[in-house]
Amino acid sequence: MSHILILGGTTEASALAVALAERGERAILSYAGRTDRPRSQPVPVRIGGFGGVAGLAAWLRDEGVTHLVDATHPFAATMSGHAVEAAERAGVRHIMLTRPPWVAGEGDRWIHVPDVTGAVAALEGPPRNVMLALGRMHVEAFAAQPQHHYLLRFVDAPALAPGLPRHSLVIDRGPFTVEGDMRLMREHAIGCVVSKNAGGSGAEAKLIAARGLGLPVVMIDRPPCPAARVTHAVAGVLEWLGHSALRGV
Repeated sequence: MSHILILGGTTEASALAVALAERGERAILSYAGRTDRPRSQPVPVRIGGFGGVAGLAAWLRDEGVTHLVDATHPFAATMSGHAVEAAERAGVRHIMLTRPPWVAGEGDRWIHVPDVTGAVAALEGPPRNVMLALGRMHVEAFAAQPQHHYLLRFVDAPALAPGLPRHSLVIDRGPFTVEGDMRLMREHAIGCVVSKNAGGSGAEAKLIAARGLGLPVVMIDRPPCPAARVTHAVAGVLEWLGHSALRGV
């Protein structure tokens, strides 16, 4: 029988867990541990790291995992790279389930940058109210541009105050609406939005809102994808699992 490890933390991972539970598959969902209140899941859950490539490979072998699904955030490049190498070492089949990236449309004012360092540099200039739509990670890097007032939106309240001299903090969990994000941007007089190209519909509202308000978006492009096999849909994973079963894997 197949034993499936899902590297999660995304809505896609949760949707896959539901689909596998409905099919009666043996699966476990792993969280990195950055969210204080993860949603309840229909499959067993583990929280925490594995100890690098060697630790993950050993865990896969020890637990008898046959299939590894990397459904982490598109910017979890280190974990995705570890997943590819660990699966190869352990002889486990591997696939990445990720959202297709967003593509700029008519009316969008995107400034493409390759990474967070590029995003910080793009904010040089006079003071503005900037919405950092990045979650908790990398926020402190923007202290290098202290002239701005930053709007932060986190899923959970941080244990320590963000290391930015001027900021406002909103605690909220998506998915968000275009109307709600437009209202938030107006209330805080936002002049620029900084976002990672995470893709998906749950976080797209801020981009549509920025378009409607005519605001520029500093868009951090995705890191290179390390996986050989990639799908953008839960159905693609289920089809892959079915083909593996037919081949006797």
